[in-house]
Amino acid sequence: MIFEGGKVSQFYEVRGTGPAVVLLHPYPSDHTFWLPIVPMLEARFRLVLPDLRGLGRSAVGDGPTTMQQIAGDVLGLCDALGIGRAAFVGCSVGGYAIFELWRQARERMNSLALLDTRAGVESEDGRRARLKNAEEILERGTEWAVEQMLPRLLSPVTIQSRSDVVEKVVATMRQATASGMAAMQRGMAQRPDSLATLASITVPTLVLGGEDDQPTPVSELEILARGIAGAELKIVAKAGHLAAMEQPEEVGRLLRDFLERSAR
Repeated sequence: MIFEGGKVSQFYEVRGTGPAVVLLHPYPSDHTFWLPIVPMLEARFRLVLPDLRGLGRSAVGDGPTTMQQIAGDVLGLCDALGIGRAAFVGCSVGGYAIFELWRQARERMNSLALLDTRAGVESEDGRRARLKNAEEILERGTEWAVEQMLPRLLSPVTIQSRSDVVEKVVATMRQATASGMAAMQRGMAQRPDSLATLASITVPTLVLGGEDDQPTPVSELEILARGIAGAELKIVAKAGHLAAMEQPEEVGRLLRDFLERSAR
């Protein structure tokens, strides 16, 4: 479905019934990133699956895709769907957006699940690399960008022996346009430092990631778990940055167990 009531048009799906759970996918995927774990959750929860601004079938908008813009988009969609409070699940850039949502509207968040994400600000080298990559994507296109990223996103085990998963991962990325990907890279380059935000998080929180995650190593997940009072830390074997697609049964089980205890 398309939501036209915000500053950009947003594509989204709603699955299941029960307490609301909003799932924010990683860059440069779309909402279908979550489909491998949906069957484990939809019998118990109302799942809201948006395409983030500029990815999937959602419009790009003007300028860089900032975390503030994504948070505004998500809150507008929740308003349109009559969702006052929800559990929020975010992977990678979805996690960055959750930190911004907490700063803007913590009263609407029942619990958080942070997957393969980090709180620290981009280093200067990281900012320059994202801005350079944005220009390269506009010059060379989406297929080139996906090919460059793929080896860093998946566990070596997945790449070597799970061609079916690799194909599904690539399919979630191919919906993106070069302009949408470039805007997201520019927005991530200027994302705020969320380390100081961690101590203010007071709702039940799950921190989860793959043991082979290159962009967000386990050490970054440990920083989140130490910084958020009472946070649970779960590391998934044989998974990289996209653990929910690489090991959906394990990630789905861990998320379901957490949400059954914390979503309401």
